Amino acid sequence: MPASERSPRPHAVLFACGMNAVRSPMAAGLLREMFGTNVYVGSAGVQKGELDPFAVAAMQEVGIDISRHKPITFEELDDLEGLNFDLIVTLSPPAHHKALELTRNLVADVEYWPTVDPTVAEGNREQRLSAYREVRDELMARIRERFALSRGGNE
Repeated sequence: MPASERSPRPHAVLFACGMNAVRSPMAAGLLREMFGTNVYVGSAGVQKGELDPFAVAAMQEVGIDISRHKPITFEELDDLEGLNFDLIVTLSPPAHHKALELTRNLVADVEYWPTVDPTVAEGNREQRLSAYREVRDELMARIRERFALSRGGNE
């Protein structure tokens, strides 16, 4: 969606992927780091996975600690705090389908950011970690572009 058609910077953003174990916690950590408490950030998965140690390591390299993240499903998040988000950013096809299904009854924008699953990378530790770094850096670029602070005037 072109920048001119997007809604203004949302107050509450949910990142979603398949297991809430790699991509969505990484994206949530990046957005929190960039905007602190100015934007409420959550993450969820279609299914519940276990936090991936390579995701933790890749994020630690840029000074962001996601080691205490507990993967959660959409349903668990809804039960705990509700799905009161202005924007749901989906990072995998299953998450996108789930978000579209949920937004039939919710007022929230949904954006699909197709993001490679780094867990499929093969090779030694460094080669596998490199795949996670690429995902982290791609997410960081997308977040900076999508949620960029206005640089002009007296805003």
